[in-house]
Amino acid sequence: MADMTLLLNRLIDAVPGARSAVLLSVDGLPKYWVGLDDDDKDTLAALASSMCSLSYQVGTRFGDSGSSGFRQVVTELGDIMLFVSAASAGSALAVLAGREVDPRIMGYEIEMLVKQVPDHLTTPNRVPGSDVHNGSR
Repeated sequence: MADMTLLLNRLIDAVPGARSAVLLSVDGLPKYWVGLDDDDKDTLAALASSMCSLSYQVGTRFGDSGSSGFRQVVTELGDIMLFVSAASAGSALAVLAGREVDPRIMGYEIEMLVKQVPDHLTTPNRVPGSDVHNGSR
């Protein structure tokens, strides 16, 4: 499949208002990114990782079926929106966009990207013998 950076660029170009994206392991390591410098990609990956963990804990504690992962978190801030979506086992995709973005279009485009390249998105478990609970689809 095509290079992930190219696919992330296509996502940013396809959605009006999209600014940047990072594909990360759920333990906070950036794998691919566009529209971010080194400090920002590391920071966004760490913050998105914590959102994955928080979402997993909320789903496990309060969900009806003992949820085993998260799907997507959308955070509306002053002038930006942050989308954090499960990409595959052990991976997540974080996208920053301006407030003018249409969340339905962004969600659709994220879903299409995730379906298009699942082999590239999986992050192996770094701790032998433990299950990856975050970022599962």
